[in-house]
Amino acid sequence: MSSIKTKQEDIIEEFSMFDDWMQRYEYMIELGKSLPIIDEKYKTEDNIIKGCQSRVWLYAEMDENQKIEYTADSDAIITKGIIAILIRVFSDEKPEHILEADTDFIDEIGLKEHLSPTRANGLVSMIKQMKMYAIAYNSQQNQA
Repeated sequence: MSSIKTKQEDIIEEFSMFDDWMQRYEYMIELGKSLPIIDEKYKTEDNIIKGCQSRVWLYAEMDENQKIEYTADSDAIITKGIIAILIRVFSDEKPEHILEADTDFIDEIGLKEHLSPTRANGLVSMIKQMKMYAIAYNSQQNQA
């Protein structure tokens, strides 16, 4: 089983421990506090995720093991929690694994249905942007 799948299952398990969505939101806010914070120099217009209601910056780098490391920040605490979950799943993974990964775990924890329509669109935009970085790094690798 891929490590992405394992991380997703861990998140599903963690969210299932909470009885209601207030507790889950609080947990997401806590996760947001542990987010690998983006370097200030990457907080540029180019790194803002389009389609998000709040401002979310996302940056990715390939490490020496050919794995992508994501960092991010947001000006909204819930959004910070959402991107923290996605980074936990996709960071430190090879580009091809990120591209192959599904995101069904988001539906399994009920996240999309408990977000406002604009936040749900933002979630989709975050995933799309993370996959775009993976496409870019994957094609770089294939050209090398």
